[in-house]
Amino acid sequence: MNDRTLTIFIVDDEPDMAENLARFLRRRFETIVETDSTRALQRIEVEQPDLVLTDLRMPGVDGIHILEGLRERNLPIPVILLTGYASVDSAVEAMKMGAADYMTKPFSTDELLLRVQKALRWNTLLEENKRLKEQMSGEESGRAIIGGSQALQKVLDLVNKVAATDTRVLIVGESGTGKELIARIIHDKSHRKDAPFFAINCGALTEALLESELFGHERGAFTGAIASKRGFFEVARGGTLFLDEITETHPSFQTKLLRVIQEREFLRVGGVRPIKTNVRIIASSNRNLQEAIAEGTLRDDLYYRLSVVQVLLPPLRKRTEDIPLLANHFLRLYATRIKRRVNRLSSETLVILQQYPWPGNVRELENVIERAVIMVDQGEEVLPEHLPSDLARYEATPRNPMEEVRDAERDLIIRTLRECNWNRTKTAKKLEMGRRTLYDKMARLGISLEPKP
Repeated sequence: MNDRTLTIFIVDDEPDMAENLARFLRRRFETIVETDSTRALQRIEVEQPDLVLTDLRMPGVDGIHILEGLRERNLPIPVILLTGYASVDSAVEAMKMGAADYMTKPFSTDELLLRVQKALRWNTLLEENKRLKEQMSGEESGRAIIGGSQALQKVLDLVNKVAATDTRVLIVGESGTGKELIARIIHDKSHRKDAPFFAINCGALTEALLESELFGHERGAFTGAIASKRGFFEVARGGTLFLDEITETHPSFQTKLLRVIQEREFLRVGGVRPIKTNVRIIASSNRNLQEAIAEGTLRDDLYYRLSVVQVLLPPLRKRTEDIPLLANHFLRLYATRIKRRVNRLSSETLVILQQYPWPGNVRELENVIERAVIMVDQGEEVLPEHLPSDLARYEATPRNPMEEVRDAERDLIIRTLRECNWNRTKTAKKLEMGRRTLYDKMARLGISLEPKP
């Protein structure tokens, strides 16, 4: 990350000292100065800087209290304490409280820069460690991409291609298909992976709150705005913003978002100073986008800006071959988490799971398996009786094995026809059968002699 994108917050009750520090540091960093220590904690919480430089001894709230306040608010911001009254006791106390460093006045500018860079590097390592732990936790929580179907593989191939770019992506799919997970994978595979990723559910926020969350606001911009606040377009610098359910936003917000995309700058709510932004935008929707445009709930110009690349996530019912893999993955996950010795799904249970249409998609399947693990009182197997009642009616209609063979043969022929651009001679050769045999099978299986448009 470039130093110019990092912010250092300086707290010192001596205005000259604070300004001298800021004048030197702003050559390489963004700086914020506060000479009233009683307001410092509130401003730090709002501004979310990358480092705090604070004097140790100040009237009212001293540097130790600021350090304690940050820890109480769970703000992992490194703090360097400055003092003209050095003592071993104060240094030990500061380090015990979690200070990143401790400097005695006077000090050289070279020493200051060295200590600042060291604290920032250490904080970057801590953030990276946290990110890796969160990533591992995400994989363990069942949010990993599971499946080997052709439909899913096409999605992952497209994700791998687009991740290496800064191209805007629009992810379209039903609720529960994993739109946020795909957005996170794109971020994690991109050059922005070390910067923040934020997911915002646009449909869950009012227009005013959504604007305040994304653009931030100035003090006094509206009732209750007691301090300035940075929005996600500032906080996520260099990272990725995932705007979930973009079609649920108000047209006036869409106009402002379009300006951010075009100009790469925005105004805080109540602000007059344009602020530059450097984030990648990934948006999503569970709606038919052409219908949304026709109804006026999605601006067509915003649609074209957002959907440079469009990723279409198939519903679970369109990739039933992935259901056994997913179900067994969730079984292992929740058996471990709930501490149950349940290690398999019965064949009857798998039949039901593959026949059920899964309107809630992968999210619903995960919930069903979690419930099933809880319901198993004895034994190590999930039986149909452990499934919710709305799945029970699928138990009585197991598939005929001959129907499964017929469907598999039909899928194979259609897939091979497509691979051969519907050339039946090449298809027959690839399937190692005569042309007449291929024609007979196509007629028997109801496969058209011509490709469907």
